[in-house]
Formats: sequence, structure tokens, C-alpha cells
Amino acid sequence: MPYQFTLDDVAFLRSGAGSAALAECSSLPLTDKTRIADVAAVRRIAPDHAAAVLETVVLGRKSSAKLDSAGSWLFTGDALQQASATLVARHRASRLAGRDVHDVTCSVGADLIEIARVASRALGSDLDEVRLAMARHNASEAGVSPVLVRADALRPVSRSSVVVADPARRDSAGRRAWKPADFLPPLDGLVEAYAGRELSVKCAPGLDFSIAPWADEVELVSLDGHVREACLWRGVGSTVSRRATVLRSDGAQWTVTDADPDEIPMHEPGEWIVDPDGAVVRAGLVRHYAARHGLWQLDERIAYLTGDVPPPGIRAFRVFEYGPYSEKNLRVLLKKHDIGRLEILVRGLDVDPDALRRKLKPRGGEEATLVLTRIGRSGVAFLCRAKLT
Repeated sequence: MPYQFTLDDVAFLRSGAGSAALAECSSLPLTDKTRIADVAAVRRIAPDHAAAVLETVVLGRKSSAKLDSAGSWLFTGDALQQASATLVARHRASRLAGRDVHDVTCSVGADLIEIARVASRALGSDLDEVRLAMARHNASEAGVSPVLVRADALRPVSRSSVVVADPARRDSAGRRAWKPADFLPPLDGLVEAYAGRELSVKCAPGLDFSIAPWADEVELVSLDGHVREACLWRGVGSTVSRRATVLRSDGAQWTVTDADPDEIPMHEPGEWIVDPDGAVVRAGLVRHYAARHGLWQLDERIAYLTGDVPPPGIRAFRVFEYGPYSEKNLRVLLKKHDIGRLEILVRGLDVDPDALRRKLKPRGGEEATLVLTRIGRSGVAFLCRAKLT
């Protein structure tokens, strides 16, 4: 169970003595082999707050993979897990630029800080006094000054600002909540509490969005090929119903919406197989993406696309043989092409890639990608070479 920080812990961590203790402990290896020695060292350096210092150092290291310039920030374990990656939070904040914004579940301030950089005015509130104290520290470290108050998200303390919320989707035992009524605060409760207000509500990307008929727009966001979150927008310049936004750490980004054309031809498989970004798939915009890039579907119910020229900047799969799927045929194909290292991708078939690889036992000196899917009622296997376009 994550360490439960107290206000006294936060006060110490923000003090000169706390900063010195964190700096001294930051060089500890913190591995399984050194755990006993590391704990002893932390107890020697900060005897009254050893657990808080140790947890803060551990969380600080974890944050580096998710958040920019957050090395001196304070977190709870749950708050760090729920915080948006910086580039995702920054993208969402860009839609709020120049507006008055109230983050009603601000937690330790990770998302609020990005909002405060661009908003006309930024207000953050939370019921958890410890997280609010951490948010004050983190905002100060980031050089922004949002107003922070203790308040219940379901009892409005602002009048006309855009409302931003990120309901917790895990209970006190860490179990994932799937029903919007079990979110903290409940999704319907948020919508009712801010009736008539513009809203931006962060959700899990696997949510059934039909439960949010009030949302003008559902946006799915991915970062470096991984779908990170969904956002339900009411107002805030929403002009489409569904949007997929694809972000890259190198600064590249693009978006496709349901307002884009979606008419695509039907042909035999082309030279390439394209697996669209997960945000495109979850937003239901596969045909729109295909139309943009001159691609078509292998099957109207399967998200794999095909074409003769792949979109730029993606990992695509050049087909050099394909045919009906059977394990016998695949063994012959792998032997023919001397394939030993085999990536297996599956959509539309009940096939376990790892189990299939063990059965096929590829032993050659070459590598390939095997794309297994269904066209109509028939399983089809495509042997491909993966390439960054």
C-alpha cells in the first residue's frame, strides 16, 4: 500500500532540512539488493521522516518518465499514477488558453500547472489537504501561481470558468473502477453540479462513451504510440463529435476527426499493411484516417489498413507473401524465407501470438512480422518486413 503522507511530512519536505535530506538520499541506488542498506541510510539522514523521504525519492525517479522538470515536485503514489504525461496535459491545456479555468480535482497540481501557464486565470481545488499542500509546492517550483483552495468538487466554488476534472478511477484498495457512478467524484454528479458550464473531463480510454450523451466531443489522445487518455468536452470550441490526437515526444503531432472524409475504395490487399494508431482505432476514425492517406480496409470490421504507399512517420509492414492462415502453411513459409525472429500481430482471429510462436519454432537467420487477420470469414496470414516510413 502506498505511503500515506501527512501535512507534517509535506512541511518537512519543503523545508531546508527536508530539501537537504532529499538531495543526500537522491544518490542512493534503491535496488532490491541494496534495500536494507538504503533504508538504514535514510533513517540515519532523516530519522523522523524517513518513510516520507524514501517515498519521495522513489516517486521522483518514477516521475521522470512521465513528467518534464518535475524532479523537485512532491507526489503521493496514487497522484503520480493518475497524473497525465506532461505532453498530454500540455495539449489539453492548449485548448483552454486565454480562458478562466477551474480544475476541481487538482490533486498535486500536475495538470493544473500546465493550465496555469496558458489560462487567463487558473483555480485549483481538492478535498485532500495533503495534496493541496503538495500542489502549492509544485506550482511554486514550476514558476506558476494558480489560486488553490480546499473544496468538494461537487459543491461549486466558481461561477463562470471552464471546469476541468479528472475523477479518480481506483478505490481505496487500489481496485480499478469501471462504472462512472463509482468514480470519485461520480461522473454524473460532476455533470449535474456544473449544469450549463463548459466542461473538460479526463477519462480512461476504454470507457463506453455512450454513457456521456452530454459530451459535445470525445477526444482520444495517444503519446508515442500508446493511448493515454480520453477527454470528454462540453463546449470549449468543440466543432466535431470525435477526435483522435496523436502526439510524439519529438514535438510532432496530428489529429483526425469525424468531420474528415471517410469514403475509401475496396481493393485486394496492397503492398503494405498499416496498423493505425490506437487513438484512431478507439475513436472510431479508421476510415477517416484511411481516406486521408489513400488506404483501404482489408475488412470493414477490422482496423488493419492496406495500400501501396504507407503514411509518413509510422512503422508499417511491407507484404512479401500472403495467403490462407494455417499453421502448416506458416511453417513452410518461415522455412522458405529463413525466418527465425518473428513478431506476430493479430486482429480478428482467436490466436495467442506467444503460443503460436512456440508451435512454429522459427529457426532461421532472418526476421519478419506476421500479420494475422480475417477477411470476410477467412483467416489470412501476411508475412511482412517492418519499416519506419
